[in-house]
Amino acid sequence: MNNEAKCSSVEVQTIGLSKTFGSGPNSIELFDNLELVIRSGERIAIVGASGAGKSTLLNILGTLERPTGGRVLYGGQDVFLWGERELANFRNKTIGFVFQFHYLLPEFNALENVMMPGLIAGLPRAQAASQASELLDRLGLSARLKHRIGELSGGEQQRVSVARALLLRPRLFLADEPSGNLDGRTGRKLHELLVSLNEELGLTMVIVTHNRELASMMHRVLVLKDGHLREERFSKEVPPPV
Repeated sequence: MNNEAKCSSVEVQTIGLSKTFGSGPNSIELFDNLELVIRSGERIAIVGASGAGKSTLLNILGTLERPTGGRVLYGGQDVFLWGERELANFRNKTIGFVFQFHYLLPEFNALENVMMPGLIAGLPRAQAASQASELLDRLGLSARLKHRIGELSGGEQQRVSVARALLLRPRLFLADEPSGNLDGRTGRKLHELLVSLNEELGLTMVIVTHNRELASMMHRVLVLKDGHLREERFSKEVPPPV
């Protein structure tokens, strides 16, 4: 689509998005004029071959990386027109991230790791602790609050990273291969958890994955190939915006 979406249910939209690394004859163009509309409450999987640019696209959607050209609109606002400080503040309050490698801080326990975004955002310590404890309890980790990261299993560590991503109740949840390092049974539990969070909280999700089982649980599956997104499947009814 070439025009800005006017529907109030649109959460995020890219217009003419491009990303190129390097310059001259050695430059690599990952995508050009890429268009994407993400609606409130959607679960979207982005799949494709390694090196297709899936993680780069996710980083751009999450404002961690700037595009070479084009726009990324949140609520109709082009966020990349903002300065770095304003962009970082927006990112911390609006977007939750979960990565294949959880990037939890080993010197802190589970509760302290989940509290961290709240403390950075200026929440009182007691409030951050209360919200973090509630999330960890909801994710089945109430008995592990004081355990350091090295004392937790891989599945527990990833659930801690999910809780950390949700602490500030983000509008958009982004995950890059969230179950890539987990065994099959633990991965399936995480997949079910992500779906339940989407359904219960109305959380908009974009997940990069090679896992076909996880992709099949999404409302839409988008294939990134040769710099373009192609919709592979749209078979599940997207819930109305909340």
